[in-house]
Order: sequence, then C-alpha cells, then structure tokens
Amino acid sequence: MSVSIDNVFVKQFEADVHLAYQQMGTKLRGTIRSKSGVVGASTTFQKVGRGIASTKSRHGIVPVMNLNHEPVECLLQDYYAGDWVDSMDELKTNIDERRVVASAGAYALGRKTDELIVEAMNTTTASVGDYSTGLTKELILSAVEILNTNDVPDDGRRFAVVGVHQWNELLSMDEFVSADYVGSNTPLLNGFENRKWLGINWVLYNGLPVSETNRDCFIYHATSIGHACGQEVKTDISWHGERAAHFISNSMSQGAVLIDGDGIVRIKCSDGDIA
Repeated sequence: MSVSIDNVFVKQFEADVHLAYQQMGTKLRGTIRSKSGVVGASTTFQKVGRGIASTKSRHGIVPVMNLNHEPVECLLQDYYAGDWVDSMDELKTNIDERRVVASAGAYALGRKTDELIVEAMNTTTASVGDYSTGLTKELILSAVEILNTNDVPDDGRRFAVVGVHQWNELLSMDEFVSADYVGSNTPLLNGFENRKWLGINWVLYNGLPVSETNRDCFIYHATSIGHACGQEVKTDISWHGERAAHFISNSMSQGAVLIDGDGIVRIKCSDGDIA
C-alpha cells in the first residue's frame, strides 16, 4: 500500500463529502438565515426594529425612522468527524466505497449542524399547547395566530419542523394531504420532501427535543434564526505508519443563535399513539 495519497483523489474525496453534506447531511440549514465565510470566533446578526412613516412639509427634511438595531452575537465552535481506513487501495479504486465513507462523515456533520439550529430554536419562550394532545389543527392555527399578531411576514419563508409522529398526524388531516389545499407537487427542500400548507413549508425532522412522550415542534420565519459558518466541510487525509492505515478527518466551524423570538413559536405535542 502506498504511504501517500494522490492529490486528485484527495480533492475528489473532499468534493464527495461536501456534496453529500449539502444534499443529505442537513435538513434545516436552508430554512433559516445563514452567513458563510465568517472570520473569527463569533459574528453578529442584526435585529432591526420597526420603522414609522410620517409626512413632511414642502421643502422640509425627510423624517428619519430611527430604526433600532440590536446586534445578536453568534458563537462559532469547531466540530470533527473522522474514521480510520485500512485498505486505501481498495477505497481508491472503488467509487461506491469511497462515497460510503464520505457520506458517513457528511451525515455526522450535517446532524451536528441541525442540532445547533434546534438548540437555538429551543431558547424561544413563545409556545402553544401543553403536551396533552398530539399535533392538531387547532394548535397549528394558534401558533400561526401568534406569528400574525407579531406581524411576521407571510412571504413564503415560514417553516414548520415536526417529528415523525407529528408528520403522521399531519398526514391524517385532509387539508394537509389533499391536492385541493396543497397542490399536486411535493417540492424538495435540501434534498428532502416537504409540503406547503397555510403558507408554511412543513419539514420532517427526527431530532427535535423530546422528553418521554413530550415533543417540541416549531413554526418560525426564516429570519428568526441565524446560522454562521466560519469553515465549510473540510477533509484531511493522512497516513499513519504505526497503524498501517489512513485517517480521514472531516471538520467544520459553525454556530446558531435565536435572533428574533417574535418570529418563532414552540408547539408542545404529545408523542404518543394517534387516537
């Protein structure tokens, strides 16, 4: 076995990891406000207040809105996912095996990205429900009412992330499955199927907070959560003679933060059997 790796192979392997991360690794990154190329250990997202329009006299000075800018800091942390590969010769000649290892690293980093986003969502204080029922239309409408009361834009960028059990409950609602309400197309979001109902993009995600039979779901506007990336997925491959193996290390630097609590609502659902 060669103790060095061809540079072309390294670049191809890293490209496979990056592609797998973008297509299958993360479900939630594309649903929120994201900033790439961050330099340093943190960055800030601007939370802008409401402006007020007023009149002016002829030849008078245009009134200033004096918007309130409230910076929200987002801390970045480094994350790694690595694995040993003893038979690099086989890996170099077997494209399927290379993609298996690349995808495994991308999935791990993608899950970590979504974990960071959910942790940020979980800091919200607005909520509906009390865990006594499953996901019902009444709970959904109550959450939407809060967003509407807070003047959250209904501009196609509202999202809802629900668990597996809640997704099944949605599928039992005629309004959610009937083409008369949601249309005949089921568009893909980050490589995953989603549905649009009530002006909300519904996403199935299995990593939401759960305690025994209590599950937290969220409805939010994309701008209410911030995700920052200092380093996209990067791959390093090194030979270790004492182990007679190559070590494949995937890494990234990311963080997430709640920007505007008015733009997100927690839905407290029972994760028990559907009645």
